[in-house]
Amino acid sequence: MPAVSDIMSPSPQVIGPEDTLRRAARMMKELDVGALPVCNGKRVLGMITDRDIAIRGVATGMTPDASCVSDVMSTDVKFVTEDQDSDEVMRMMGDAQVRRVPVVNQRQELVGILSLGDLALRQSHHTDRALREISEPSKAA
Repeated sequence: MPAVSDIMSPSPQVIGPEDTLRRAARMMKELDVGALPVCNGKRVLGMITDRDIAIRGVATGMTPDASCVSDVMSTDVKFVTEDQDSDEVMRMMGDAQVRRVPVVNQRQELVGILSLGDLALRQSHHTDRALREISEPSKAA
């Protein structure tokens, strides 16, 4: 199976932890994406999704112009390395119920994003299991 580097979307747009929720939402709209890596330089600190902005931010009364990305971002982020096998990563994504993961190099610097869509475009016959697992309701801890 191909390596992650053969399938990922390279050089993703990122946002900083001190940027506002409004800036994050605008970037997502302009880029037509639902998630952005939160970085300090090339170091991944977390991920922010449109759902984070809506549920953790706006729904709890945060003001988009006054609240920071770091206030609502997820910090427990699964990531993969560019040399990992795509089948292994697909299984990990299914187990973790994530649709996209940051890709880092050996220096732990962000080099890409791998989405379930990227995998589906190149390995459609192998993505069924991962999609089923990602789509299952998560189990309460």
